[in-house]
Amino acid sequence: MKFMRVLTMQHVENSEWQNRTAVTSFILLGFGNVEDLNILLFLLFLVIYLVILSGNLLIVVLVTVDQHLHTPMYFFLANLSFLESCYTSTILPRMLASFVTRDKTISLLGCVLQMHFFSTLAAVECYLLAVMSYDRYLAICKPLHYATLMNERMCILLVSVSWIIGLLLITIITCLLSQLNFCNRYTINHFFCDFTPIVRLSCSDTQVVEMAVFITSSIGILPTFLITVTSYVYIITTILKIPSITGRKKAFSTCSSHLTVVSIFYGSLMFVYILPTTEKFKDLRKVFSFLYTILTPMANPFIYSLRNKELVVCRGIFSVKEMCLSSKKVEKHCSKPGRQYSVVVTMPLILFCY
Repeated sequence: MKFMRVLTMQHVENSEWQNRTAVTSFILLGFGNVEDLNILLFLLFLVIYLVILSGNLLIVVLVTVDQHLHTPMYFFLANLSFLESCYTSTILPRMLASFVTRDKTISLLGCVLQMHFFSTLAAVECYLLAVMSYDRYLAICKPLHYATLMNERMCILLVSVSWIIGLLLITIITCLLSQLNFCNRYTINHFFCDFTPIVRLSCSDTQVVEMAVFITSSIGILPTFLITVTSYVYIITTILKIPSITGRKKAFSTCSSHLTVVSIFYGSLMFVYILPTTEKFKDLRKVFSFLYTILTPMANPFIYSLRNKELVVCRGIFSVKEMCLSSKKVEKHCSKPGRQYSVVVTMPLILFCY
């Protein structure tokens, strides 16, 4: 009898193990049953993806080739633009393929990797936004010490640390997540593999990985938000102390674009992860996920270009174009090293102004 019980228990354990390892792929439900709109959605998101890539990569090229933009603020902006090009590339190509092939499945490994790269880039973005806030704090609140404190070595160090910490934090979570087993549930009601939907499908004990996420978020990600908020509290306080209205506008214009981006990013991010994980709020969570994963990277080139004269957009591009093409006297000015590049590279940015 004991021998039969042992065999029965082993058979049950083996059956349970087979059920747990049976799930090798998931189905991303995306935006629901919209098969009739697949072509339209494909074209829409293809345009969005091309706008994101062209806008952000143009900023990277412009900052790289124009000597006048070799400043800490634009160095951080170029890194942010490059990051957001990679950021959306972890989601949109897979989504575009699903619209064409109508195949919504994604392998378990592919899902974990998508979550890993996306979360890593999101964590790095939190650090970069905090670094950019600190940069604006030094520029406005400590202008006399700005050049000394924010030198080239410090800029490279801050960006490197942002990438390293973001990668390490998410790698820990990914390693723990890869140890989980998945049973019969395999549908993810989202348009990409995010941490919460994946964990909810697991039939293993998820307390360890959830605790790890809480600790890493508290120690690693929350301080970046506090640094950003604290920096802008000091910035706004300093700006309000400036006696002239012109001085206030000039000081605020140097950080208004970054403040706009931070507000959109953290605002939508908080809604996604603070809203209750119930059926009632699932569609709303998708909307806010769309905001910080796709809309923010698309809007950033517009926001930074329209609010920074140094990027030579709208009036700036037109005036440079007119100056360099219609005046012979200015040909010498445009032929100086570095200037001819800024004209050529910024021409396509006219598209972002009309």
